[in-house]
Amino acid sequence: MERMLVVILKDEKNAYEASRALNQLDQEGSITIHAESVITKNGNGTVTLKQAEGNFPIRTLTGTAIGSLIGLLGGPVGLAAGAFAGTVAGGFSDLFVAGVQTDFLTEVSDALTPGMHAVVADISEEWVTPVDSRMEALGGIVFRTSRKSFEDEQRARDKAELQAEIAQLKAEYAQAKAEHKAKLQAKIDQLNNKLQEKLEYAKRRSEQIKKETDAKVQALQNKAAKAQGDTKKTIDARVKQIKEQYEQSIARVKSMVA
Repeated sequence: MERMLVVILKDEKNAYEASRALNQLDQEGSITIHAESVITKNGNGTVTLKQAEGNFPIRTLTGTAIGSLIGLLGGPVGLAAGAFAGTVAGGFSDLFVAGVQTDFLTEVSDALTPGMHAVVADISEEWVTPVDSRMEALGGIVFRTSRKSFEDEQRARDKAELQAEIAQLKAEYAQAKAEHKAKLQAKIDQLNNKLQEKLEYAKRRSEQIKKETDAKVQALQNKAAKAQGDTKKTIDARVKQIKEQYEQSIARVKSMVA
């Protein structure tokens, strides 16, 4: 199961130890790390990236699930501005890209107080005990949640709402007096432009999701080629699940832009 994982620790040294422990679990096959970062919560509410990249399939933050989650943990200011300068500030619009619910975000944000550190990771795992036992030994507080397809659902709702507004305005336009038609047409054009922007964004996101999925699958297949027995079966199952999730997501995108 693909999950977003956040481990909060008081000591920065332990945060790096937690990161190394997760990497060991990844190498053993207990989990698969798709992306991972170490962050620190600042006194002004933003978060600083202490360790932004590793030898994982997803190596950038902007527009990705883990990058969006880190941005959200940095407050309602916006993610991209500081992502590669060292400081990340969050934007609430990234909630759907992160694929997490608001109650999870609230729990993590409440625990990640200024001066605290965290390991944030996009992982696949079947059992919680391997991660929990290693993290708790380091004094870490573990938060995890399954990735959800909020992004596709929200885009579909946005499209339906815009189409309904356009249809209503067109109906009004058909019955309007000549002196009112120009203003109504301008509103219709504005909404049509907004709709096209959302459809174009959906296409770009689907391309990015495909790249991320391909990277995850390739990395897992490379691991599976070297694994044996139950470990290989576990990795193969993770590949199958990620492919199925992608197919479901891309089907929703195709339906939306049709």
